[in-house]
Amino acid sequence: MSFDQWASELRTHFEEVASAALPQKQGRLETLYEAMRYAVLGGGKRVRALFVYAAGSLTGAPLSICDEAAIAVEFVHAYSLVHDDLPCMDNDVLRRGKPTCHVQFGYAEAMLSGDALQPEAFRRLTQLPIDPGQIVHLVAELALASGPQGMCGGQMIDLQSVGMKIDLATLRQMHRMKTGALIRACVRMGALCGNKDICSACLEDLTLYAERLGLAFQVVDDILDATADTSVLGKTAGKDEQANKPTYVTLLGLQKAKELAQGCAKDARECLERIEASGKVPAGATRPLAWMIDYVVDRDH
Repeated sequence: MSFDQWASELRTHFEEVASAALPQKQGRLETLYEAMRYAVLGGGKRVRALFVYAAGSLTGAPLSICDEAAIAVEFVHAYSLVHDDLPCMDNDVLRRGKPTCHVQFGYAEAMLSGDALQPEAFRRLTQLPIDPGQIVHLVAELALASGPQGMCGGQMIDLQSVGMKIDLATLRQMHRMKTGALIRACVRMGALCGNKDICSACLEDLTLYAERLGLAFQVVDDILDATADTSVLGKTAGKDEQANKPTYVTLLGLQKAKELAQGCAKDARECLERIEASGKVPAGATRPLAWMIDYVVDRDH
């Protein structure tokens, strides 16, 4: 199986289970659920869901359990995008090639849809038919990644950095929290859905793998923002430069940024090589995780 086939099948599958998780409603809650569905469904690369599935396949996790972990992280990701796009944050009008949620539904409605997606993500994790200890670990991973030590903290640093000169260490801290923390959680959560012994044996290298790819993901995002076209990106190209935000391209230059992304990919591959060499996983079990390295670094949107 190729990456394209694997990813296409899982994306289609994920859209089905995510749609079922957000049923259409009638009456007073109709607009809220419509906005929630709009934020989550019908677009997106599903990178975070794919990371969950890839790590879950390494530890032999049941697909149905990975589904719920993937739904949870994509709900949190979608809520963060809805809030980031608001005028009080990034003030963007285009997301995934369509109007942002607040443009489509209104500011208050968009805010509430994001507010509703976040707790729903955690509620679904608590309903998993697995060991309660595993549930606690999954909830803790997602909470850490999305709170003040993760995504929200990174967004605060981002807001405070507009128009300012910051050093590379500060930029890395910002994106390690804003973007990398959730990718790290996706990989760890996927692994935690499966065999405990395999997970314990591989978790250190999986974590480093995720951290390096989280950095690579943001570096590539910055490169694409500076070089790609809006019609390809599905969101407003050049937005960071227009907003006077510091990026890896503005700090390092385009070529050095590309080299940094490739270096992160190399580090991630070495993590997978160590996992394979440990003999704790079946031969070829790291293939989906290896595919994700190439996808993150070589993508065009």
